[in-house]
Amino acid sequence: MKKLAAVVAVLGMSVCAAGQAAQTARKPCEDLKAEIAKKLDDKGVTGYTLDIVDKGKEGDAKVVGSCDGGTKSILYTRGAAASAPKSAETKKP
Repeated sequence: MKKLAAVVAVLGMSVCAAGQAAQTARKPCEDLKAEIAKKLDDKGVTGYTLDIVDKGKEGDAKVVGSCDGGTKSILYTRGAAASAPKSAETKKP
């Protein structure tokens, strides 16, 4: 009986720890944006913009990621970078 109680206690702690880690694991927007840009670059995509905006402010752009615990979205706009100057929010003109 003591062994069973010990196993249940250990499993319970593992599940709680995993649940807390999932809740607090917030991917920073800049990290996710860099990962998405790398994937697009690896596929040879050019002339796009990735913008980080608050959730609900997406407009007509395509949402390609969610970050900061779902409070922000990463938007992909094709061709917008071709005429815009390169900035922190613009990738590959």
